[in-house]
Amino acid sequence: MCGILGANFTNDKFKNAIKYIENRGPDFQAIKSFNNNTFAHTRLSIIDLDNEANQPMVFDEIVIVFNGEIYNYQELIKEHDLKCKTKSDTEVIIRLYQKYEKDFLNYLNGMFSFCIYNIKQNSFFCARDRYGKKPFFYYFANNKFIFSSSIKAILELLDKKPKLNKVALSQYMQYFVSLDDNTFYQDIKKLEASNYLLLKNDSLQIKKYYKINTYKKIKDEQTALKDIEELLFKSVEARLTSDVEVGSLLSGGIDSSLISALYTKISGKKINTFSVGYDEYKNYSELEYANITAKHIGSNHHPLIISQKDFINSFEDTLEALEEPHADSAAIPLYILTKKIKQMGIKTVLSGEGSDEIFLGYDNYAKFLKYYEFEKTLDKNQTQFLNSIISALQNNTKESEYLRRIIKKENVYNGFGEVFTSIQKKKLFKKVPTFKSETAKKDPVDWMSYTDLKVWLGQGLLSKVDKISMANSLEVRTPFLDFNLVNYLFSVDSNIKVGDTNKYLLKKIASKYIPQTIINRTKKGFNSPFNEWIQNEYKDEVLNLILRVNKQTELFNDEYIKQIYNLAKNRKFKQHLWSLFIFSKWFEKEYL
Repeated sequence: MCGILGANFTNDKFKNAIKYIENRGPDFQAIKSFNNNTFAHTRLSIIDLDNEANQPMVFDEIVIVFNGEIYNYQELIKEHDLKCKTKSDTEVIIRLYQKYEKDFLNYLNGMFSFCIYNIKQNSFFCARDRYGKKPFFYYFANNKFIFSSSIKAILELLDKKPKLNKVALSQYMQYFVSLDDNTFYQDIKKLEASNYLLLKNDSLQIKKYYKINTYKKIKDEQTALKDIEELLFKSVEARLTSDVEVGSLLSGGIDSSLISALYTKISGKKINTFSVGYDEYKNYSELEYANITAKHIGSNHHPLIISQKDFINSFEDTLEALEEPHADSAAIPLYILTKKIKQMGIKTVLSGEGSDEIFLGYDNYAKFLKYYEFEKTLDKNQTQFLNSIISALQNNTKESEYLRRIIKKENVYNGFGEVFTSIQKKKLFKKVPTFKSETAKKDPVDWMSYTDLKVWLGQGLLSKVDKISMANSLEVRTPFLDFNLVNYLFSVDSNIKVGDTNKYLLKKIASKYIPQTIINRTKKGFNSPFNEWIQNEYKDEVLNLILRVNKQTELFNDEYIKQIYNLAKNRKFKQHLWSLFIFSKWFEKEYL
C-alpha cells in the first residue's frame, strides 16, 4: 500500500507535495522525472520487502507508480507467461500492460490505483479498482495534468486554490460525501471506480472497464451456499498474501466475526483481532459481542476503550486525514483504533466492508421490498384512495413518505441520503444544485444492492476507511469485495438472496463458524456517542461556527440551522447537525 503523485511538468514544489502522501508509505520514497514529467511514490512495504520493488518502477521505457495490492499476481505470472525480474505485484502490472495494453485490467484481482507512463508514446494510462477501494484524484486544465492519492498534494502543486464545488456540497448534504467524479474543489476530480483514464497528445479520455453482470442463472439454494462458502474461503486466503503480519478488525457483528473465523481456520494460528468500545454511553459499544467471537476463535484480542477526551483529542487529526468534508462520525474512533494497531507494528488488517451490500444486510431492504410488492397489487381506485390518505398525513413520517413515492411511481429507495429528504423540503439550501445519477437496475433487489455498493459503500465507507487507515500507515483488506464473490452474488436469483431474514445466505454459512449469539443479534452499525461528546465539549460554539461560516457563504437558511441545532441537543437530527458542523469547520479552515 502506497501513495502516488505525478504531473506532466516538473518544479521544486514536489518536495513539499510528497509530504502529503508520506503516511501512505513511510518505508521508502522517491521522485523521478522523464521527458519533463514527474512521478513520486511513497511505499508501505507489504509484498516483496526488498528494494527491487521500490517505485517509481521502470522497465523497458515503461514507468509505473502504483498504490494497492494485486492478490492474484503470482497466478497471473503463470497464466500469462510473464517474464518478471522482481517478486513484486507492481512489475506484473507493467508486464500485463506490455502484453495487452488497457485490456488487462479485468485480469487484476485486488485493490489499486496507478499511473503507467509510456516514455516512447508520451502517454499516461491510469486506472482505479472496481469498487473504489483506493483513491485516484486528478486535475486537468490548461494542459496541466496532476494526479495523486491525496487532494492536498495536488493543491500544493497548483498556483491557487480552486473555488468551492457546490455540486459536491449538494451531494454531501444528501449522502455525507461527495459523489461521482466530484470533490469539494472545482477542477480537482476523482477517477471513478472501475474506470481508466488515458491522456495522450493533450487529449484526456475516461472509460469504464467493468460492469456487474446481473444476469440470473443460479436458482438452487444449496448450490449457491456451497459456491459462496468456497468463494469466501478463497477470498480470505488471497488477502493473507503478505510478507508481514496480518490482523483482523472485529466489531462483534456477523461480517467481521466470520472473516476473523475463516482467517483463523485457514491460517491455523492465533490471530490478532481488534475492536472498539466506550467507557460511557455503553449502548454504542460492541465489546461484549467482539469478546464472544474472540473467545470462540481463540484470537489474541485487543479491545480499545475510547473516552470523550480520546475522541476530542483525535477530532482535528481525523478531519485533516479526510482532506474534505466527510460526515461519517465513525471516522474518529476508526482513526484512534488504526493508530493503536500501527503502534503495535501491524501493517495490514482484514475488515468486513461489503457484506451488507451484497448479502442484503440493511434492515430497510425488507421494508422497501414490501412496498415494491404492494405497489404491484394496486388498481386505479386503490391508488386514488391511498393518495387521499397520504395527502391528509401531516407528520411526514418515513412510512408515509415511502408510501407516497410508491403511489407516485417514484423511486422508493434513495440510498443513504434518505435522511436528508426533510431538510431539502424545508429549504436548508437556498438553491440546491443538481447532479447526475446512474439509472437503477430493473430487479429491485439488484437495484438496492447496486445502489449501496456504488454510492454508500464505494464512495462513502471505502473512502473513509482508506483515508483514515492510511493516515496511520495501515492497509485494510476487504474479502467481501473480491470481484468473483460480488459477481457471483449478483448472479444468484433474488428470491434466494432475500430468504426470510437479512443476510439470509451469509447467516446459513456463518452458522458453521461463529456463535449463534452473533448471528442472531440485532444489526448495529459502527457508531459512537459523537453528538453527546461534541455537545459536551463545544456547546454553543457548534452553532456559532455554522452561523459564522454561513454569514460568509449564504448557502443555508439560518433559522432552520438553529432548529436543527436545538433538535440535536435532544438527540434528534444529530446527523444533520454533524454534517453542517464538519462542513463549516472545513470551510473556515480552507477559505476564511
